This record gives sequence, C-alpha cells and structure tokens, in this order.
Amino acid sequence: MEGFEKKDGFEKNEREEIFSKAIRAGKRTYFFDVKATRKNDYYLTITESKKRYDQDGKYHFEKHKIFLYKEDFEKFVDGLQETVGFIKQNQSFDNPNEMIEETATTSEYTSVEFEDLHE
Repeated sequence: MEGFEKKDGFEKNEREEIFSKAIRAGKRTYFFDVKATRKNDYYLTITESKKRYDQDGKYHFEKHKIFLYKEDFEKFVDGLQETVGFIKQNQSFDNPNEMIEETATTSEYTSVEFEDLHE
C-alpha cells in the first residue's frame, strides 16, 4: 500500500507513543497523545471520539483528529486560554448540569433529524 511502507523499521502511519491521556466527557472521549517524529521531535495529537449508531443499530466511532506541533504550542495554548476565558466571563456554568436542565425544561424545541447532523 503506497505511503505505508516501512522505513528504517518504523511504519509511517504508526509513530511511537510517548504519553497518552484519555478524558471521558459525556458522550465524547478526548485523547491527548504525545508522539515522536523520526527526528525525535515530540508532537501532540488531540482526538475527539464519539459513538455513532447506524440505522440497523450497529455502532462505530467517529473520530476527529488535530495534529499540533511544538512550534505552534504557545499560540495554540494562548488562543485556547483566551477562548475559554471569554466563555467563563460570558457564560455562567458553576454547575454544568444547570445548562442541561435549563435546556431540557425549555418549552421551545427545534426538530433535528439525525441526517441533518452529518456534514
């Protein structure tokens, strides 16, 4: 298969995993994985994984992945902190379940079909 040949005993699509952290958050799981390039430079992959069900009841995991390289860490962290700070200043969430309860008791609902969720 093109692009997946072994080079120097190292498969291109499988990098050495240095550190891994999984965070379960509701229906999603986030994975933070530190890997190393061939030159032993570390980089971070952030993966969001969600369980999705097909019409026949079978499930699969939908994954979205971001690769973050060390030269971008500072700008990424600054942007993330600024964005989270904005949300904290402008949205009260002392009790995370409070927002869920408010949404559940709201009398106005939007009808959303599962087909609408696929992009």
